[in-house]
Amino acid sequence: MRFNSSLLALGISGALLCAGQASAHGLWTEQRRGNIEVIYGHGAEDNAFKAQKVSGAWAYDLAGRQVPVTVERLDDHARLKPIKPVAIMSVALDNGMWTRDKDKKWINQGRSKVPGGTDSIHTFKYSLAIYAPGARLPALDKLKMVIVPLADPLKVGPGKPLPVKVLVDGKPAAGIKLIGDYRSEPDEVSAETDAEGRASVVVRNEGLNVIAAEVTLPVKGDADIEARGLFTSLTFVGEEHHD
Repeated sequence: MRFNSSLLALGISGALLCAGQASAHGLWTEQRRGNIEVIYGHGAEDNAFKAQKVSGAWAYDLAGRQVPVTVERLDDHARLKPIKPVAIMSVALDNGMWTRDKDKKWINQGRSKVPGGTDSIHTFKYSLAIYAPGARLPALDKLKMVIVPLADPLKVGPGKPLPVKVLVDGKPAAGIKLIGDYRSEPDEVSAETDAEGRASVVVRNEGLNVIAAEVTLPVKGDADIEARGLFTSLTFVGEEHHD
């Protein structure tokens, strides 16, 4: 696998903002009944969502070459359909602007449209899935926050550490807390990135692993939002299954 480690470190300290339920849900993908399904939820929750919020999907073969993929927008979720089997899949969801109104409820609109609105945030969700051992990572610049594996996650094995680097807006991000098993323990922090955006996360499961992280960054000079909330996940199967 090939990775770019020449990026400058990004400081996050002082940039966090409590965004409540506006950023409480995560995004990842799962293979179900031969389909790649986009999952929007928190831990074991698998919630319905507006499929039009999926803003992009990108698929790649084993050599890192892009493969055309379409987004099937169903009534309550989205399904990703590449034209052939792929080694890597990434997806982005734009969850829109959220503002807390005078009754402390979160409204899916910008602050300028919410009378008496206070806290405001625009949230984005990203996910990177690796399906095949030896897959060559492509450029991941379309993901504004991404957990980049620094070793092949399909070859590490359960119970062993996987080195990763977290990038925010293309730069290594320090002080990012990583959830090692988002589906089972979505509030349990497993590691935190160092000054170079690096951390080591133990592979938890023989089956699907969902490693996740999020951050909230301040936005200045915008009438509708005061912060940008980013969530990202890295998914892979911990151990190859043999029939």
